[in-house]
Amino acid sequence: MTQLTDITNLEDIKLLVDTFYSKVQKDEFIGIIFNEKIGNRWPEHLEKMYRFWQTILLEEHTYCGSPFPPHKQLPVAKEHFERWMEIFTETTNNLFEGPLADEAKLRAKNMAEMFNYKIEYFRNIEKN
Repeated sequence: MTQLTDITNLEDIKLLVDTFYSKVQKDEFIGIIFNEKIGNRWPEHLEKMYRFWQTILLEEHTYCGSPFPPHKQLPVAKEHFERWMEIFTETTNNLFEGPLADEAKLRAKNMAEMFNYKIEYFRNIEKN
């Protein structure tokens, strides 16, 4: 069995992002949401995700922007974020091991929880 290594460079980030999103696109539960929202802009989305994770994990500041607004109107609930997190954790665990891999999972979990909370919050405001 091959010894897993930690995330150390942009190539590792690209491997993680590409592997993760190829699973997401095929997932029966969340794939349709991503595919409908992103359409034929997957290369552009993946490029943005490379920069996002490169900035967070490698502290190479290549991402600028705000990650939440594009997600605000998505038809998602807690279960969708749980499935997203399940795929992310499984993908990370299959590819990497180490402090940055752990950091990636922690950051993803925090982001999923925050996005879910904010989406619920905005939905409740719009109802009232």
